[in-house]
Amino acid sequence: MNKLKIILNGIVKENPTLVLLLGMCPTLGTTSSAMNGLGMGLATTFVLFCSNSVISLIKNLIPNTVRIPAFIVVIATFTTVVQILLQAYVPSLYAALGIFLPLIVVNCIVLGRAEAFAAKNSVLDSALDGIGMGLGFTLALTLLGSIRELLGKGSIFDLTILPSDYGILVFILAPGAFLALGMVIATKNYFSNRPKASK
Repeated sequence: MNKLKIILNGIVKENPTLVLLLGMCPTLGTTSSAMNGLGMGLATTFVLFCSNSVISLIKNLIPNTVRIPAFIVVIATFTTVVQILLQAYVPSLYAALGIFLPLIVVNCIVLGRAEAFAAKNSVLDSALDGIGMGLGFTLALTLLGSIRELLGKGSIFDLTILPSDYGILVFILAPGAFLALGMVIATKNYFSNRPKASK
C-alpha cells in the first residue's frame, strides 16, 4: 500500500472530523480557541500513532475474545502518558482540555482505527495511518478553533486580528461550536461536490 496515500487518506479522503464525523465530543468541546484545538489534536495524534503501532505489533498475540478490552488497555496506557506529559510541561493546556484528555481512551477515532486498520495491517502502515488520521483531526480542530476564536474574540492563537469589541460571544460558547462546524462542513462539501470543469 502506498505510504503517502495512507497518510493523505486521514487528512483528506477520510478526515475523521469533516468526512466521517467521528470524535464530535472533543471537536465541539475543546475548540473554543485555536490553541486548544491544536493541543487536543496533537494529543490524540500521539495516542493514535503509538496505539496503532503497538496494536499492530501484538495483534497476533491477542485472543479474539478479548480483542477490544486489550485494545482499550493499550489506548489507555498512551492516553495516561500524554496526560502526564501535558500536566508536567503544559499545565495551562492540560487545565483547558480538562476531562476531554482522559476521554481520548473512548474516542471512536482511536478505537475505530485500532479495529479497522491496525489489527489488519503492518506496523509501519498502522503507524502511518495513525499519523494521517491524527493530522486530519488536528487540522480540523485547529481550523475550527481558529474560526471560533476569530469570530468570538477577534484573535487567532491569542494574536489580535480584529478589535475584541466586534467579537460575537456565541462563537466562544457551546452553540458556536455547532454553528462553526456546520459552516466548515458545508463549505468543504460545496467544494468537494462541485462538478469538475470539462477539458
